[in-house]
Amino acid sequence: MVSIRQVSEILRRRRFLVLGVSFVVMSVTSLIAVNTKSTYQSSMQLLVSSNSNVGVRTSNILNGVDSEIVDFSLPVLDYTAQMKILLSPKLIEQAIVLLRPYYPDITIEDIKSEANNQKTGLSVARLDDKIIANNLPLQILEISFSDDDPVKAKKVLQALQKVYQNYNIQQQKGHLNKGLSFINSRIVQIKQEVNQAEKNLEHFRRKYNLLDPEVQSKTLIESLAQVQQQLQTTRAQLQDVHARYNNLQQEIATSSQKARMAARLNQSSSYQTLLDEFKKTELTLAKEQKRYTDESPIIEQLKEQRENQLFLLRREGNQILGDVRQPAAAQEQSKGVDLRLSQELIQLQTTALGLVANEKSLAETEQRLRFEFSKYPSLVAQYNRLLPEVKNKRKQLEQLLQAQQSLGLKIAQGGLEWQMLEEPSLGKLIGINRLSLLLAGMVVSPILGIAVALSWGMFTRTIYSAKELQQSTNLRLLGSVPKLTPRGLKKWLPNISGNGKRNITTSFVETDNWLPCHETLDILYQNLEISKYPLPFRSLMFTSALSGEGKTTLLLGLAASAARMHRRILLIDANLRYPSLHKILQLSNDWGLSLLLLDETNTHIHNYIQPVHPLIDVLTAGPKPEDTIKLLSSQRMKEMLKQLEQTYDLVLVDAPPILGTADARILAGYCHEIVMVGRMGQLTQSDLIQAQEILSHLNLIGIIANGVRSYQQV
Repeated sequence: MVSIRQVSEILRRRRFLVLGVSFVVMSVTSLIAVNTKSTYQSSMQLLVSSNSNVGVRTSNILNGVDSEIVDFSLPVLDYTAQMKILLSPKLIEQAIVLLRPYYPDITIEDIKSEANNQKTGLSVARLDDKIIANNLPLQILEISFSDDDPVKAKKVLQALQKVYQNYNIQQQKGHLNKGLSFINSRIVQIKQEVNQAEKNLEHFRRKYNLLDPEVQSKTLIESLAQVQQQLQTTRAQLQDVHARYNNLQQEIATSSQKARMAARLNQSSSYQTLLDEFKKTELTLAKEQKRYTDESPIIEQLKEQRENQLFLLRREGNQILGDVRQPAAAQEQSKGVDLRLSQELIQLQTTALGLVANEKSLAETEQRLRFEFSKYPSLVAQYNRLLPEVKNKRKQLEQLLQAQQSLGLKIAQGGLEWQMLEEPSLGKLIGINRLSLLLAGMVVSPILGIAVALSWGMFTRTIYSAKELQQSTNLRLLGSVPKLTPRGLKKWLPNISGNGKRNITTSFVETDNWLPCHETLDILYQNLEISKYPLPFRSLMFTSALSGEGKTTLLLGLAASAARMHRRILLIDANLRYPSLHKILQLSNDWGLSLLLLDETNTHIHNYIQPVHPLIDVLTAGPKPEDTIKLLSSQRMKEMLKQLEQTYDLVLVDAPPILGTADARILAGYCHEIVMVGRMGQLTQSDLIQAQEILSHLNLIGIIANGVRSYQQV
């Protein structure tokens, strides 16, 4: 709730705003009253109806998405266009011809209201739409004309009434016939395009023997996956056979019959002949299994032939190996083992030959399927281009046929119809009385001024005193400082020459009377010293909610107070975006914090610092960098601040505003303590609360009320 005292305080502070708004409103009201003339208005009502239910728009039907819009619907369905027709210069010129006997000097500009920016002239307003009994739409348009002469207003509308009726008759004769003729010619062209598109699609299907490339490509992918799986299985089986074959050879190597068996098997022509025939049968079976199923007679015949050849091959091998003569003892010991190992060796050889043949066949099939699949992307793209073209052409033809039918029905039913519902009447006086307008201005202007002032004061909630600042936040009020002017600093701080050397001729001892607020600054500095308990701090960051709060000037005053108390101070301008400390002190900003952070040569920090007093040094912001966030968040910034804290008794950091950028939030994490500065009459409660929420988790020790008037200081 806002109390009467608060309302009166807002009005007192915004009194000039109240007077300004009242003066502007009263001036505008007086100007309107002086320029107001007696105006008479005559009107008539025109009923616009259509005998068709739906218009025909053929923009995308004719030439595709980017075709020129050709509209053969009746104008009544586009009410905005209908109103423009009633105000068209062509119809107004015809009305002027009828009015010339009565008003020889009348022109188009006299009728159209846009000519001289006056409130007189012709206008068309749209009334509520209506639906008649057979569900066909109609609309009532009110045409009015305003002029200084009531008789002239009536005669102008009577002339326009005749012009509108003649225009209606002419449009009914030619509009629909023209549209129907155009659509008929367009249908012939679209039919030819449909036939050509269908022929192209059919030619594509016959050429590549494809019905739907997308479906067939999916089938081909499935077949390729099956072949790859079979190939992987065959290779695994072949690897296993090779391993078993090697193990078996090692076992046979220990047998004394190895050389004899191998020699006998290699020297036997009958055995080699049977082995070659078995290999051919195994290879033929592997190829035919890719073409036929296991139930096929061809597959069954080949399997039976393979079993017979395998039986003959084993029997021939047993006969050959059985004739080998060994010593009686060795023959008895190795007879059974050699025969078993030989049989296993022969069986593994035949199995390996079959798997090799099967692997070769599967690899050839995989290569063939990959080659066929590589053709499908281009075929699918071509098919996807031809099929939508056929569908679009058919859709265009269907829409044109519907348009042809609709226009034919409109022609049969009679099309557009205009009817006059209300005849033009003698002009009636419109407008406002001058005296009433002046009285209303005198009453409304102060009320509006008070309303604007109260709205502004209540919604912005600007803080004007240290007491309001303390009530608006739970922060500690460190002190109240009157308005400081940077010009006083010229007496307070010496100028720096171009070589950057100290001018020791001026001392802060001589500056006690530079402003009557030095005691306030000393008290403020003492409050900051007290706030150091129990932990001392070496770096103190000053920030504000928004720019223009006066924290830079206040920072210089605190530096002066600290110097008078024999403290060695360093001022750092950390507002890299909009620095101001060098302007106030008239220092060079060609080097400073930004170049120091970019310097990777480990140059001594004091080369970038400019002395302004025996106890006060300044580190300006330096040239504006491209990325301030990157510089301020660097490890070098953190290390540099720690190094400076070891050199100086107190490091005062002039930080950017906390709202709007992230620069101050980054710097807040490096400094020991944070102080907010708020200028009275500029800081609002919403900005203060938002800034406090951001700094609530950091070392925020309090706030300073800046720019406090003398009668507000407590």
